[in-house]
Amino acid sequence: MVDKLKWCFNKKEVKFIEPNENLAREYLRSAEETLLVLRAIEKKSNMWLATTKYYCEYFALYALLMRIGIKSEIHICTIEILKFLERQGIIKKGIAKMLERDKELRIDNQYYLKNKKVTINFDQLRDLILEIKELINTITNEQIEKIRTMLKNEIHNYKTKDLKRQKMMSS
Repeated sequence: MVDKLKWCFNKKEVKFIEPNENLAREYLRSAEETLLVLRAIEKKSNMWLATTKYYCEYFALYALLMRIGIKSEIHICTIEILKFLERQGIIKKGIAKMLERDKELRIDNQYYLKNKKVTINFDQLRDLILEIKELINTITNEQIEKIRTMLKNEIHNYKTKDLKRQKMMSS
């Protein structure tokens, strides 16, 4: 898990940025809009249902990353960061797994045209958006700094262990 986080933060597409409450709100609006689109296309196309469902979840969760000040343009890295947030008790367990599962369904239906059935629980999606919105509205700057520090420490500690391991192997 940590080695994936390390890999992610070594990429230029994943980095710490200034926490951005305005951008977080825009991503939440995108999630809400995507939920409306999802309702409009219900029972019409498994490809578009899978894609729209995934992005509804993704936008809501990415809003939280924007609020914390983490930019991730690599979806698997966004999921790894969410796993970290789950381990820290910031978000509920299972959210990263849900996003990962729906990402795979989106890929199967959108890129490989597998036309797999898409199950949608509109109440669950609405609740996810509301939970993330509540978290964004109530998280303090001190809590954000603590999360960022814990994540940086986890990445740094792994990098340090990795460097020690490399030195031992070269000796």
